[in-house]
Amino acid sequence: MTTIDRRTLLGSSLALAVATPLAAQPRRQDRGEYTQLIGDSTIAAPVKGLRTKFACNIEMWGFGTGDHAERIRKAADLGFQGVEFWPWRGKDLDALAKAAKDTKVEITQFVGWGFDPGLNDAKNHDAFLKEIEASCATANRLGAKWVLCIAGNDQPGMTKEQMHQNVIDGLKKAVPIAEKHDVILMIEPLNTRVDHRGHCLSTSPDMLRIAKAVGSKHVKVCWDFYHLQVTEGDLCGHLKEGIDEICYIQFADYPGRHEPGTGEIRYNQVFKAAAELGYKGWWGAELSPLEGELKAAERLRAADTW
Repeated sequence: MTTIDRRTLLGSSLALAVATPLAAQPRRQDRGEYTQLIGDSTIAAPVKGLRTKFACNIEMWGFGTGDHAERIRKAADLGFQGVEFWPWRGKDLDALAKAAKDTKVEITQFVGWGFDPGLNDAKNHDAFLKEIEASCATANRLGAKWVLCIAGNDQPGMTKEQMHQNVIDGLKKAVPIAEKHDVILMIEPLNTRVDHRGHCLSTSPDMLRIAKAVGSKHVKVCWDFYHLQVTEGDLCGHLKEGIDEICYIQFADYPGRHEPGTGEIRYNQVFKAAAELGYKGWWGAELSPLEGELKAAERLRAADTW
């Protein structure tokens, strides 16, 4: 199965969307309520009515179409209440807004600033602020509450501390913009072992230090369990340490970056731990379905048992 490489797609904050079709799923004539025969019972909309609030990442869940608005509709057929995506530029925003309104699906978050040029270099801050202004306005247009900001790849001649300070300084400058639009800017650690070699921010302690240094309720953390499993493990322990700065969670199993039940992570325990810590927010399914979207949705349902 072919998947989209996030680094390629977010090589620039102005990157155009790239669509990679996945295998189409069987659908009914009444707009495609996806079904699967499990034993003797047919399960429709398997993600509907779960305790965990799953948001479908419509970049990695391709649904057999390059039309992102249609992907929202197909995600709704599976029972998703929310969707997320990567860059907003290059997408038909009117079509996305209409699909979300028609299906009553919430657009939760998207990427407002990509890998390059890096937020971790002060010379890029003017461009960063201009783009964050446009991204926050787009979030208001789509009803999204969060905008993700990528810290950036390593800068030649800079230490990690210098790069992180530049990230802090850039985010501080962007706080008034986020406040004006009532949008939360997020930072996220990305693993440098498997997916994002050369990225300047990869661990939860560094991520938390940056968020706390900015010191604003409009700058928080997107906590990605997939990346953190690759980098540091002890998922529930680190989660407890970071829970006060978390506003959004993403996840995928490891290895493979597929849905829960395909790798080594016991996600039912992770979901339970987050709930016990008081987290009631979204879980972005930023993963590549291993055996099609329907089977992935069934596995999400199975992982929601705790």
